Amino acid sequence: MARAAVAGLTVGMAALAGLSLWGTAGTASATDEIRQIDGVSSHWAQVSMLVDVEHDALEDYLRAGTEIGRQPLIAALGSAGPSLTWLQTAAGPEEAHRAVSVSRTYQAYTQTLRQLVAAGNRGDRARVQLFAEQAGLSASSLRKQCLTNTERKRQDLNSYIAMVDQHNQRLRLAAEIIGVVDFLLLALCALALLNHQRRTERQAVESRHQALHDSLTGVANRTLLADRMERALTSAARRGNLVGLLLLDLDRFKEINDTLGHHHGDLLLREVAARILQVTRDQDTVARLGGDEFAVLLPEVASEESILRVAQRILDVLRGPADLGGTVVDISASIGAALYPTHCDTPAQLLQHADIAMYAAKRGQLGTVVYDQQVNNHSFQQLSLFGELRQAIDSDELVLHFQPKIDASTGRCRGVEALVRWQHPKRGLLPPGEFIPLAERTDLIRPLTDWVMRAAMRQHQAWRDSGLVLPIAVNVPATCLLDYAFPEQVAGLLEEYGMAPGLLTLEITESAMITDQTRAARILERLHHLGTRLSIDDFGAGYSSMSHLQTMPLDELKIDRRFIATLGRSEKDAAIVRAILEMAHVLQVAVVAEGVEDRATWTSLRAMGCDAAQGYHFCRPLPVGELVAWLADQPGPPAAELPAQRVGATE
Repeated sequence: MARAAVAGLTVGMAALAGLSLWGTAGTASATDEIRQIDGVSSHWAQVSMLVDVEHDALEDYLRAGTEIGRQPLIAALGSAGPSLTWLQTAAGPEEAHRAVSVSRTYQAYTQTLRQLVAAGNRGDRARVQLFAEQAGLSASSLRKQCLTNTERKRQDLNSYIAMVDQHNQRLRLAAEIIGVVDFLLLALCALALLNHQRRTERQAVESRHQALHDSLTGVANRTLLADRMERALTSAARRGNLVGLLLLDLDRFKEINDTLGHHHGDLLLREVAARILQVTRDQDTVARLGGDEFAVLLPEVASEESILRVAQRILDVLRGPADLGGTVVDISASIGAALYPTHCDTPAQLLQHADIAMYAAKRGQLGTVVYDQQVNNHSFQQLSLFGELRQAIDSDELVLHFQPKIDASTGRCRGVEALVRWQHPKRGLLPPGEFIPLAERTDLIRPLTDWVMRAAMRQHQAWRDSGLVLPIAVNVPATCLLDYAFPEQVAGLLEEYGMAPGLLTLEITESAMITDQTRAARILERLHHLGTRLSIDDFGAGYSSMSHLQTMPLDELKIDRRFIATLGRSEKDAAIVRAILEMAHVLQVAVVAEGVEDRATWTSLRAMGCDAAQGYHFCRPLPVGELVAWLADQPGPPAAELPAQRVGATE
């Protein structure tokens, strides 16, 4: 539309200019024509006037009859000749024809006057009188012809002026129409220009917004966060208030992104951003730093307790399921907090220290951690461990310890759980809490799980060759439970080490199944058809455990240690444990209690009907040699764990 308006305006202006030139040329032509007509009319009038002058001179001569009267007459003779000559040569063919006719009459008239003067000179009065009468008739004829031609040219002039006036009116009308059209086109161009300006300004605003905001979630990006941190710290230095920064990292986001696809990962990030915005103030800045990391800048906080309250509100609003296009996943996060000027002097340090605190919270599953120097030193150690963990997996620096599961009815060992340790060449034996969180945050969790499963089956094969048949349980992370190739991997290892599928228990967490229940159910079904036993680890720690008993082909559940630890002191926990046992037995699912630390707890569990237990009351996790020695001291051979009847999806 803008291009059409500009083109139309250009054409209109050209038309207006052309019309103006045409009008100017027409005016010049009309002026010449009027001048020509006026000139012809003037010459006819002049001929008439000169004829009158000659006739007047004749009258004076006839009255005076003296030398004085004759001289003016002689001087006036032929005075109209030049005007008639002009009319014959310069006035056009039509006027030339008339001028020739008048010239003949005028020549006869002047000839008569000359004859009259000659007769007067001879004193022939009769002839003078005769010639005077002839001259009078000729003069009258000449005057009439000249007046007729003069009137005719005047009428021609009036007609031409009327025609020119009509032409000028048409030109004015055309000019007015073109002017109106040009004005409308100019207005359209102005409108298009204003629209373009507004669009340009809007695009500039959008470009600035895009440059300073995350395109996926709509919250601030790292650039805008850095700018606002700089301003907040400058203001805080002047006013003396505290500035807080929260750095948030989602738990198990990589698993969701890798197994469900980037689309579901994007939906989760949008949901997280929306939930954080619900519990922050307008003056706070919520930013996405990249991946699954978010930051919340609090430009003015009262104390460390204040920033912890904000962090808790964020954790509370994030907890719970999120529907990602029909797939329900569980959201949880770890938050690191840092304060200016308490923990840092610059924006870069504020971000770095919040990041260190966040990794400390993630590693210890603490929810929120506030930065301190001790955390900083430990974080550098963790970073160093991460660089060494991959090499440790490849170099077999990892070792397995085994913790027995005790049968409630016989008191004998009914199997063991394989637990990984890292025999670090410099730092000694490291517990899983030192490196498992690192592996879970990276792509090392799958290689680590593969190593544990292979090492456990290799040890089972060694025991079997020595005559000891001992079921083994292995912990499986969420990434395995969302990988369609995992059942084939398990089948290949069982065949490679000649292990009966029923002697292998795969322990899975509730969160692994919650991530994508449909996908997890299919993979569990395939594992079930292999003959492996399936167990829910840390049962009761999640929020949807009951539904899993209805939909998943489970053989066992392990009650989370938090309920077992307070069993003798909390009636509520005792009621929960009793309810879990009764429900599991109705569904024919075996129950194992975790974290049994004393005889009283074990006695209570047996009275409630618990099937098995593990904990320091019986035995801590032991290396292979110590476990074999411990088994030898038991009052009977181990009792192989028999598969319970399948429930849920397989009924």
